[in-house]
Amino acid sequence: MLNNYFPIFLFIIVSVAIGAMPIIASRLINRGEKNKAKNSAYECGFENFSDARMQFDIRFYLVAILFIIFDLEIAFLFPWAVALDDLGTSGLVAMSIFLLILIIGFIYEWKKGALNWD
Repeated sequence: MLNNYFPIFLFIIVSVAIGAMPIIASRLINRGEKNKAKNSAYECGFENFSDARMQFDIRFYLVAILFIIFDLEIAFLFPWAVALDDLGTSGLVAMSIFLLILIIGFIYEWKKGALNWD
């Protein structure tokens, strides 16, 4: 009965060994030299802050959200372009309406000044 579980046990042993090899190799190669620049936290090009609750400009969030929105909506164009022959005229009309809504949103953000960086 235990012979049926041997391949699973072997798979677990091999996967743990493969996962442990890079960790062990990095521990052997590392000389223990500490570098202040490598150990420092980095995020968005800012210098390290003394207080984690420090306020900073909301424009960083706004630009990131706008990028995600427009980037994800543009990603819908690739599958549509591949399947355009199968979709026919109805697919063309649907994507035209989608792009029109996207362009209206872009113009709205542009007019509101969300894309301006002072």
